[in-house]
Order: sequence, then C-alpha cells, then structure tokens
Amino acid sequence: MNKAKLISACCGLALLNGCASFQLGSDFNLEQFANQIQHGTTHQAEVRAWLGSPQSQGVVVDRNGEKLQRWLYYYSQGKLSNMNNTRMKTLEVQFDQNGIVRSYNWSGE
Repeated sequence: MNKAKLISACCGLALLNGCASFQLGSDFNLEQFANQIQHGTTHQAEVRAWLGSPQSQGVVVDRNGEKLQRWLYYYSQGKLSNMNNTRMKTLEVQFDQNGIVRSYNWSGE
C-alpha cells in the first residue's frame, strides 16, 4: 500500500471512530419498575420477568450481619466523540434469603 492510501485509510478510520456510538447493558424503565415492585412481596422471578437477567450479581452484608443477594442492572448510551451527553442509569435490587425484595435503589435517568 502506498503512503497516500495509508494516510487516507487512517484518516477515514479516525473520522469513523469520532462518530462511533456505544450502548452497554439493556434499557429498562425505572418508573415502571417502581410502580410494580412491592417490598416484602415481590420475588426474584418477578424481577427477572420484568427486567431480564441481571448484568451482575453479588452479596451485600447489612449492618446486622444479614447477607442479601444483590442484582445489578445498568444501561449506558452515548457517542465516543461527546461523552458529556452520555445517558447512564443503574438499578440495584437486594433480596433476602427467600428471594424476596428487601430493598432497591437507582441512579440516573
């Protein structure tokens, strides 16, 4: 490949990269989730039916030493050329040992 073609190809890739957009996770409706969920009643199977499988799972130990299962959902969308306009939201749901919702919190839109 001659030098001019190589420079043209590199410039083209740089332009495409500047316009590239990204999406991480699956979008979900926080307001709809908040209207459906009931503390002490909603089960993991219901949350999975509404939101799908969580992107991450773990354990949280509360101040009394109780272990709670933690499911994390996240969604982010934006353009690499303008990260200031990136949309991002997270939802964390905590379940007791019986798989019942104990608490949840979210941030973002």
